[in-house]
Amino acid sequence: MTPVTARQRLIDAAVEAFAENGFTGTTTRDIASRAGMSPAAVYVHHDSKESLLYSVSLSGHQNTLAVIEQSYASTDDPVERVRRMVYDFTRWHAENSRVGRIVQYEFHALNPEHRQEIAGLRRSIEQCMRTALEDGVKSNALQIDDIPGTALALLSLGIDVVRWFDPSGTRTAEDLAELYARLAVHMVQADSPAAG
Repeated sequence: MTPVTARQRLIDAAVEAFAENGFTGTTTRDIASRAGMSPAAVYVHHDSKESLLYSVSLSGHQNTLAVIEQSYASTDDPVERVRRMVYDFTRWHAENSRVGRIVQYEFHALNPEHRQEIAGLRRSIEQCMRTALEDGVKSNALQIDDIPGTALALLSLGIDVVRWFDPSGTRTAEDLAELYARLAVHMVQADSPAAG
């Protein structure tokens, strides 16, 4: 087993602290204490509390972009593609709900430069979903009046999970992802022609 680096211990501690107390309610002393380090040790690896938040946010957004791009590339079938994208995106947010909560709800605490970079990743995630919907409409497999709005709605299904999902609850991440994927298909799939 690879030993956890001091930098990773700090990031893990920051995730715990930010998820429990929010960015503004967390101090570097709290993060250091959770990591088993002195407050001064934080600054060896990160120049500020915001730098820790940026590391968590960047990694979370990069991971979700990779998830949705892999789902997009996994099939040429437009309906199955949307199903897989919503399933995988929702499941990631359920399985990583603490990180997801920080990624989604502490965006405003990033400095302007970091916020701009993260916003670019968010646009890439949204564009991937839009492209999937556009492909489906062109092939007549999907019926959508408002592609940008629908892309946001489908992504919001997964994103909202971080607000309330409890891994110890009655629903598993897989169950929830499957439900949301089915709902997404019902929302966008074109009606089959009536039998004559």
